[in-house]
Amino acid sequence: MNFPEKKLGFGFMRMPLLNSDDQAAIDVPQLEKMVDKFFERGFTYCDTAWMYHDFMSEPTVGKAVVSRYPRDSFTIATKMPVAMLHSHEEGVEIFEKQKEKLGVDYFDFYLVHDMGRANYENAKKYDMIPFLREKKEAGEIRCLGFSCHDNAEFLDQVLTENPFFEFVQLQINYLDWENEGIQSRKCYEVCVKHNKPVIVMEPVKGGTLAKLPDAIEKRLREARPDWSMAQWAIRFAASLENVKVVLSGMSNEEQLEDNTTFMKDFVPLTDEETKLVLDAAEEIRQTIAIPCTGCRYCVEESSCPKGILIPNYFALYNTEKLRTREDWSPEKEYYANFVKNGNGKASDCIACKKCERVCPQHIKISEWMPKLKVEMEDNNYLMAE
Repeated sequence: MNFPEKKLGFGFMRMPLLNSDDQAAIDVPQLEKMVDKFFERGFTYCDTAWMYHDFMSEPTVGKAVVSRYPRDSFTIATKMPVAMLHSHEEGVEIFEKQKEKLGVDYFDFYLVHDMGRANYENAKKYDMIPFLREKKEAGEIRCLGFSCHDNAEFLDQVLTENPFFEFVQLQINYLDWENEGIQSRKCYEVCVKHNKPVIVMEPVKGGTLAKLPDAIEKRLREARPDWSMAQWAIRFAASLENVKVVLSGMSNEEQLEDNTTFMKDFVPLTDEETKLVLDAAEEIRQTIAIPCTGCRYCVEESSCPKGILIPNYFALYNTEKLRTREDWSPEKEYYANFVKNGNGKASDCIACKKCERVCPQHIKISEWMPKLKVEMEDNNYLMAE
């Protein structure tokens, strides 16, 4: 397997937007500038997927990357959305459309997307794994792997039953390292046992680790005054020996500048620095209400029947819970504006749990909706206007 020399990967899941309310409204000129700087600094790994940015990520990567650079100067990774399949033929059609949308003849890295128990059964039901193995033998896939948001026991089962998979993409960050719901460490150790390289997703946990409680941030800055909070998070993941690539969903030039600067000549964390962030994780866990990463699977894969903007509302709720001012709540104003624009309210939830079946973080979304209703709707005078 030809993993890139430099460990930072560009995750095209959170690209710059012209309109923050429209995931398809990608700021392509800004993105192209970011791509140029990314490549100029020696990085090559580009990660996308079928449904990212309301299905516009792959064609945008085709425009911003593939059409502008020689094919051998970058690596493309995308994924088969097995959760969305209803037939074998649909999977075959998606694979061909992905090549067309990206403008490539082959994929450097190709993954079965979100291999959890239900999706594993779907992949087997529609013969997607044998199909993808055939595509690898034909040279249309150079390296075949899968992403996984399930527990270590299940991951071990999949790798035991399918030893031909060449790599695994895992959610790893210092906040989830010892989290029994996510099991970052245990899943990483399963990959080490099976001798499978790891690609890391969500190293900053959807931006959660980019802005920390003041006391924790102060301690980290005292240890490394020149490091951003995102640096600490990405460095933690990249310091793991079996990790080959750490993906970062960079949504502006400032984030790309920060990440490429320190990852260009990456130096792993010391034992003392690792202990510092793991100690911080214990404190941070006490301040976050809902561990949502904003991946948007709940709205893009489940198609909420009530049109509830689950990740947006969770982000507002988490910020609201950290708010210190009592006289005004910008979060409630944002919430009211979302509703006025025709989106579903938390109180509209019918607890169908379609969203929960695709949530990588295993959040009991239907149980949180009544709490959001109380916090964001009750006594919100803006809702009555």
